[in-house]
Amino acid sequence: MAGSTPARLKVILGENNIEKLTLPNGIPESLEDLLSTIKTTFGLKGNFRLQYMDQDFGNDFFNLNSTTELRNLGTIKVIHQQTNPPLISADQSTSSLSLSFESDDGISVASNDTIILSSPESMSSRTQQWPEDFAIPQFSYDTELQLERGNTEYCVSQKMLTLSARMLSDILKRVAEEIYRYKAYPEDAHFCAAAEALIKKHPCLKEPGSFNGCYGWKQRLKYKMANYRTQLKLQGCPELCVNSLKSKATTDAFPAKKLKKPKRSEANFYPSFPTGETLDSMEKVRLELLTEIGIRDNERVIADKMANTFAYRRHEVVNQEPSIQELKDRWPALFTQKE
Repeated sequence: MAGSTPARLKVILGENNIEKLTLPNGIPESLEDLLSTIKTTFGLKGNFRLQYMDQDFGNDFFNLNSTTELRNLGTIKVIHQQTNPPLISADQSTSSLSLSFESDDGISVASNDTIILSSPESMSSRTQQWPEDFAIPQFSYDTELQLERGNTEYCVSQKMLTLSARMLSDILKRVAEEIYRYKAYPEDAHFCAAAEALIKKHPCLKEPGSFNGCYGWKQRLKYKMANYRTQLKLQGCPELCVNSLKSKATTDAFPAKKLKKPKRSEANFYPSFPTGETLDSMEKVRLELLTEIGIRDNERVIADKMANTFAYRRHEVVNQEPSIQELKDRWPALFTQKE
């Protein structure tokens, strides 16, 4: 805890770079002072954020919002924050629209008849449905090295691999991130598919005594996804913040009531605004569209502006649930043949 008692922290600067930090005057009371000390001690430049290891949640890392969450001999991770990528041009945005439908058995089926608009600049844009075969992502180098050795030993002697806390955390984190690429709120069948794909690729991770060898993995992934959604919600992810209690009406202020999430075949349910855009700038573009719709042979300009305001329109539909007539009044271009 913050104070004058000397403290020591373990600082993770990279995959294979772990340093010790001694604080003679104890852990600083402000997060800014701690970050400044770390930058000075290790000669770091740029923008960074910190995460701390929480022993109460299986040694998972969570964003550090206050130094009161730190303890002596604790572990923190330094994460470099990348600058935002350049905006995609209007020509690119209109040519990179994607499409997808999900059949009744959960398999993604491409369709040439329907286009689902998206905001390419948005980090939360989702243009793919759940795949027929869930692909397990690449883990960190040391985890992959141990899994390779474990798989080889399993083929010879059927011996299961004993996981360290770090390996378990790495596997759950990477798989949860991969699941989130397709579903923010996956169902039980999705967790089953991910767990089965995991033990299929890495048989040394099978669980002895489990009826299918992966039931425990399915349960771990459920808890990990819940924690991952909490982290993203704290970082302001719109798709998750829309379901927070403070975003709901007083009569609907219950965690599981009126949960807003994609229905079948909806690939891009609640995307973030394009980079650099705000509510005011989006409203300005909407007003410009009301003028553009009255100009002849203006389809290209209208298409660009409609693609740019897709996220704004989705937020309006999901949050306010307007009637068709209200949509026609606010977005007349939406009801043209081309749109």
